[in-house]
Amino acid sequence: MERTKIKTQAPAYAGFWMRFWAYLLDLIMIFSINGMIIKPIFRGIGVSLVDTGFFSAYGIVSGIVFYAYFILMTKYFQQTIGKMVFGLKVIPLNEKPLSWGTIIFREGIGRYISATITILYAIVAFTPKKQGLHDIFADTSVVHERRNITEPAYL
Repeated sequence: MERTKIKTQAPAYAGFWMRFWAYLLDLIMIFSINGMIIKPIFRGIGVSLVDTGFFSAYGIVSGIVFYAYFILMTKYFQQTIGKMVFGLKVIPLNEKPLSWGTIIFREGIGRYISATITILYAIVAFTPKKQGLHDIFADTSVVHERRNITEPAYL
């Protein structure tokens, strides 16, 4: 009978393209939620989906769904559905659990800045821990979930 030991190694940080595909899948999820739930509710109560000024009610609710999705999924699962599919996870770099403040700052304020100035998201490709601007602000990073390697134990 061969025994195995588990060797722990440094986290494998997720690069730009893995995070990009996970984000696209998350956007599909958010657009689906808005299309299957929010739009029918607005149509059912007779609220116009057309932009009637600087802000529309539908635009505000869609924005709330966008940020709530990222904040709640990251708080409760440390990953969104896109990250789950691609085997990625958000981790704190300071050895403390992810707090509500950290997550709201990362997913709310940081993601808003990254989404507003999209070229800033490209810094993921150039930082040593593959951090986006929102990761740097919140002292977090995204890693591949599989961090352990199983090797045969030597007798």
